[in-house]
Formats: sequence, C-alpha cells, structure tokens
Amino acid sequence: MKFETNAAVVMMLGVAAARPDAMRMHKGGLRGSAKFRREVPQEHSHDRFVIGVKEALNLNNVDQVQDPIFALLGNAAAAQGAGLVEDLDCLQQRVADQAFTNAKEAGDLEGMTNALIFRTLERNTAAVGQKSVLCQSEVATNPEIAALQQHQDPASEGAAELNKNIALELAVQLASIGADPQLALLSGTFEPGDVNDRTGAGNTCDDLDDPIGCIFTKNLLVEDATPEEIDAAVAGAGGEVENDADVEDDADANDECVIVDDGADADDDAAVDEDNADDQGNAGNQDNAGNQGNAGNQDNAGNQGNAGNEQPTPTSGVDVNAFTGTVGAAPIPIISSAADRPFEVNGATFQNIGAAAQRACDVQKNQCANAANSGEADLDVAACDAQQQECIAANANNAARRRRRGASFERR
Repeated sequence: MKFETNAAVVMMLGVAAARPDAMRMHKGGLRGSAKFRREVPQEHSHDRFVIGVKEALNLNNVDQVQDPIFALLGNAAAAQGAGLVEDLDCLQQRVADQAFTNAKEAGDLEGMTNALIFRTLERNTAAVGQKSVLCQSEVATNPEIAALQQHQDPASEGAAELNKNIALELAVQLASIGADPQLALLSGTFEPGDVNDRTGAGNTCDDLDDPIGCIFTKNLLVEDATPEEIDAAVAGAGGEVENDADVEDDADANDECVIVDDGADADDDAAVDEDNADDQGNAGNQDNAGNQGNAGNQDNAGNQGNAGNEQPTPTSGVDVNAFTGTVGAAPIPIISSAADRPFEVNGATFQNIGAAAQRACDVQKNQCANAANSGEADLDVAACDAQQQECIAANANNAARRRRRGASFERR
C-alpha cells in the first residue's frame, strides 16, 4: 500500500476524526498537488468491514481508539487516532482483538467475522511494494485473532504466496467460529502496482462515500485463493469445525493483549524475517516475521498434520513449554536448540519463543477438541479453549520472568 504523511496530512486526519465532511471537502485538493503526488491511500477500500468493526469496538472501546480506520494508516497518521495504544504496529491487531472480544460477549457472529477479516486487511505504506511492519510486542487475547496478520502490498516480494496463506488461515479461523470460510476471499487486495512508478499510483481505490468498499463495487478485488483451496484448508486444519460460533463468555480472557518475551529471542528482527512469513507453508505463519506469537499458526492450512494426534519426536534440544495441563491432550513440547530457528513445535520451526508457544498451545487445543468431539474424552470443547488460554498465559509469564532475569543480569 502507498501512503505518505507529513504535518499537513496529520493535521487533516485529525480534522477528519472530528469532521469527516471537512476531509471530504479537501481530499481532492490534497491528491492533486505535486507535494502529495505519491499519496495513494486505500484505507476505505474494504469499508464494509471497517464499519462493522467500529460498531463492535464501540461496545467497549477500552483503548479509546478514535476510529478503526486509523489502524489501516501508516504509523505517523495512525498516531493521531490510536488512543491509548502505544505500539502503532499493533494498533490493527488491538482494534480487531477488542472488537472480536466485544462481539463474542454479545453473541454477535457477524461482529466476530468482521473483526477477523479486518485483522487481515492490508495497511498503508509509503511506497508501492513496501511491506507494513508486523506487530511484535503483543499477543492478541483471542487466539483466532492471534493466528492472523495483515495482507501485504501485492507488489512486495513473495506477496502472492504470503497473502494466499493469510487468506487460507483466515478461512480456518472463520470456520472455527461458525462463519462462512469463503468470506476469507473478501480480505484480498488489488492487482500489484509498478514498483518503478515514482508516482506511487498503484492499482488502488479509496472512497469515503462507499459503505461497501470500492474494491468490491469497482470489481478491483483480486482473490488470493480459489474456493476449492479454501475448502481444502478448512478440511486440512485438523479437527472438526465448531458450529456454535463459540460465543461463550470468556471470563478468564483479559481485555488487553499479553506482552511476550521479545527481547530474549536470538534474532527477533522483523525486517530480516518478514519475507519468511510463509516458509513453513502455514496459512498465517507470522512467527517467521519476528512476530512474537501473533502468528499463532492456529490450524494452519499448510501444516495439515500438525493439528493431529501424532507428534514427531524431536531429535535434540530441551523442552521449554512452561505449561503442564493435560485436559484432553498432553502439552506439546517446545524444543529449544542452537539451530538457526531455535524453537521447534510438532515439526515446524520458529524464530522466537512467543510464536512457538502459541503454536504449541493451539495444537494441544486441537487435539483436546478432537478428543471431545469424538467422544474419546468426556469433556466439553469449552474446557479445551480454557486450557489453551492457560497455556498461553503460562508461557507468556515464563517469558516475562526470563526477561526480568536478563535485565537484572545486565545491571550487575
């Protein structure tokens, strides 16, 4: 995506938050000037989902975000409406996570669906072909949100495969709440622009007056996958799809994201790892982007065997999974070694402990749910969900302790 800011744009966005009519009045003038020639925003291209997320977010807007649209802007502009959110790279995730929580508590399947799709929408960046930075400092409280990341500029390196995997993972998450997984195709972006075009025009659209989204009304959407691939991803996710929308009240889930151990990772560099976001074949493998656990890798379409009950035996290393619960399934080992990608879970390797822990907790949940749905274990799937949250919390707390120990050692 293409979006360039300076003080003038920041000022206009501030005005827009209070008076959308003022932004409409001046929008054409800004785009027509030479100064703003490279500014080709598209944050309103999927407005149906932005509007839906706003409705859910406003039920309990704990972070005081002015409008979800700010989460789709570049960070300089996003700061004007981010409310209490400090890490602007995580604003989109935070908005989606809170909207999902609110919708879930209200039993609103459509609201939950909007939140999942919103989390995967492409964010504005400064040039054609430039990727947006992934959230690295937080893990979403809802594993369905944690499993996802935003689409990347279709002209960026590896975008076609990455965006396809994101859409497939989104389909899995939609199916997990009882929504239509084919809706994942609506999260797609535009035809790739020309990275050598200095105007930054791209192939985008942006219409504040189109509540559906101009990418749909102008038929500009490029679907990331085929309907058959969506069906295959859901079928291969491991375990039966829950059809009850899973809207039970999660009293144990906090309203804020969990901070994870970002400093203890050997090579937690988003700029280096971002292009590797799909190297495990996973539908939302954000861990490879240095994304501390946002990836979640939950029910990944490319890892069809990982959600099953068979676990590959690690060849060497130490199990660092801090969770010991055994409801419906045993804890999944997180093997730490001296490898370039030092953490391994069920045959998949990860750059950092946060993503590996999320994956381990997800696989254990899937195995637990399989046991519950098949009658192998006398328990409810809700118990598997609760255990998953406990697993995530246990590993996050363990990571925080390691970070504190590291800080104490450095002060000596």
